[in-house]
Amino acid sequence: MMKSLGRADLGRADVEILEQKTAFQGFFQILSFRLRHRLFKGGWSEDIKRELFHRGEAAAAVLYDPINDRLGLVEQFRIGALDSEHGPWCLEVVAGMLEPGETAEQVICREIEEEAGITKVELEFVTTYYSTPGGCSEKVHLYCALCDLSEAGGVYGLDYEGEDIRFQTYAPDEVFEQMYCARTNNSATLIGLQWLQAHRASLRARLQK
Repeated sequence: MMKSLGRADLGRADVEILEQKTAFQGFFQILSFRLRHRLFKGGWSEDIKRELFHRGEAAAAVLYDPINDRLGLVEQFRIGALDSEHGPWCLEVVAGMLEPGETAEQVICREIEEEAGITKVELEFVTTYYSTPGGCSEKVHLYCALCDLSEAGGVYGLDYEGEDIRFQTYAPDEVFEQMYCARTNNSATLIGLQWLQAHRASLRARLQK
């Protein structure tokens, strides 16, 4: 019998935080830990030092129009991709950070309006995942947002946040053909596109009835 992937032998109770400090506090936060954890072979590890980029929770969505068979992506400058072979203007799904008291659904609906000018969507939950748990706490709630993209497109974003975001629609097959070797080189976008590629036919069949 295959072992369940959903439940680990070790959990949060098997980690002991010996010391925690804030190493940096700005737009983001970096925490410094001294900890130890239980070992698979039994006993405890030696004291370990780790830094954590505390990013919080985010919501993201790939926009898809099953009637017109179009998908929508935003394009914007990203400092993390400054040295990318594709350049620092990435093609991405719509995304935003959760504020205290907000749900992921509330956040993604707000961000879709701010970044794509679309106010009416039907959300399909895809998954929740950690972007890079080796050193970052960011947890992403990913959706597919079904909507009308027949007249969508333009430049959006909030001026006071320095946003300059272009939203465009594409033929899905063209995006799927290039998604592993293009400016869609970021995790939320690739996971969202992979999910859409696998579920596109069923979405079209369901919503075209």
